[in-house]
Amino acid sequence: MSAPRYGGLGRVLGDLGETLLELVYGDPDRTGDVGGVAIHDPFEEPVLPRHALVLGVGLREPAEIVRLLRSLGRQEAAGLVVRAPVTLPDEVATAVDETGVALLGLTRGASWAQLAAMLRALLAEGDVGQAGPEMLGGVPSGDLFAVANAIAALIDAPVTIEDPRSRVLAFSGRQDEADGSRVETILGRQVPERFFRMLTDRGVFRELYRSDELVYVDPLKALEGLTLPRVAVAVRAGDEVLGSIWAAVREPLSAERGQALCDAAQLVALHMLRVRAGTDVSRRLRTELLSTALEGGTGAREAMARLGLSGRPVVVLALVIIGDLGDAGVATERQRMSDGLAMHLTAVHPRAATALVGDVAYGLVPVEGKDDGEQWAVAIASEFLDRVGERVRAAVAVSPVAVDVSALADARASADRTLRVLRPGTGRRVARLADVQVEALLLELRDLVAARGDRPTGPVARLFEYDARHNTNLVQTLRAWLDAFGDVNAASAALYVHPNTFRYRLRRLAEVAQLDLNDPEARFAAMLQLRVVAPPDGG
Repeated sequence: MSAPRYGGLGRVLGDLGETLLELVYGDPDRTGDVGGVAIHDPFEEPVLPRHALVLGVGLREPAEIVRLLRSLGRQEAAGLVVRAPVTLPDEVATAVDETGVALLGLTRGASWAQLAAMLRALLAEGDVGQAGPEMLGGVPSGDLFAVANAIAALIDAPVTIEDPRSRVLAFSGRQDEADGSRVETILGRQVPERFFRMLTDRGVFRELYRSDELVYVDPLKALEGLTLPRVAVAVRAGDEVLGSIWAAVREPLSAERGQALCDAAQLVALHMLRVRAGTDVSRRLRTELLSTALEGGTGAREAMARLGLSGRPVVVLALVIIGDLGDAGVATERQRMSDGLAMHLTAVHPRAATALVGDVAYGLVPVEGKDDGEQWAVAIASEFLDRVGERVRAAVAVSPVAVDVSALADARASADRTLRVLRPGTGRRVARLADVQVEALLLELRDLVAARGDRPTGPVARLFEYDARHNTNLVQTLRAWLDAFGDVNAASAALYVHPNTFRYRLRRLAEVAQLDLNDPEARFAAMLQLRVVAPPDGG
């Protein structure tokens, strides 16, 4: 089988565009297909694959770039990537012309790790830009249904290809020759729970996933519908279990057919890895496009065009999971929620774009033709959370409508400000900035105060000092009175003390703090300090 080919630098730039890379100088089509990705090490000159794309991490000085370009030219590299913005003095341009190594710039804000992962995933795809799909084992790469039919023909039995959770990924023809259990499995695209539980109890999966040998399963006579034996084999990539192949047979397979099924497992692993690579590439590229669009700047317009959202007014939705799911489950749950949001928004509008950026799932939803795009988006977000239920607590922030690309960055900032209010789990599940603007302003004011290192002053500072010295609770009394708008009965009930006791404390705090409680300016100053300024002990 010939090595897969992705294409030259022109293809790389065409796929990534201004999202990650820009051509600074040189001819991207001067060399052939990109042969691999390498990271420059200033202390050791690596052996590069032919026509490599080299990431010049940390390169800034023109003299360093010129030296590396000349070295890469001797090794027939395709291009050198340095961090943008890139100046182009005459000596650098001359080196590019002489060596034929194109100079590219990595967009500001993008990480080298992101670029390396994206490039390697793109190059692994292999079939991009070819005249036809790559063939693996005589069938189109990634076509698991064609693989299932080929296996069925080899062993003369209907088969299914399943993931580790017994969900059906593909199945062959002739399923009508199997039993009721297989028909139920195909219709539900999942092994029925009663059969899955019985197989688990009998240790079938444990035996299946700890070896490369065939596992023969007698019919489970205790369960109606499973009348034919099964032969299964695990599908692996190294130590990772990718899934399994199951054949419904009427008698044990011959040695030749058994070996054919074992060999087929290796071929299925290649196809499953290719499917995974294609999914990863698509997901990463969509994430980069959406991130670039939300950041604004020169690349946002192209990113929106490639997402199919150019010229459309959109609303930004930002979803975050509330609470701690533990290190093991949080990444998976975030991706699951992001995928669920993507499916929901796509059903609402086919051009909606969704991606997980950090720990936030962002969605861009076109709102053309809507009288009130914000309210419509709030309803869409509420409907999604209602469908998700309470198993995972989540919140969604809704931005104002961004009428064009230039307003996207502000819309994203608005959603982020709203999300910050929702993150602690305030009880709200969906909100716009207009709904929580006061809370957002208080959070930002706290940030400013904390950055400056401000501490309470005046009457409030005197109360904190008195409480610390005498073990009293005058600050708590003042806070309760202010929160109750001066209603002594309500404030005393909140602290579970008698109203007369509360009145005594109120008079005492006014004396200690030298605070005129009848002065509205003094009351406001005290309330503001209590809400935004950290106490002296940081509590």
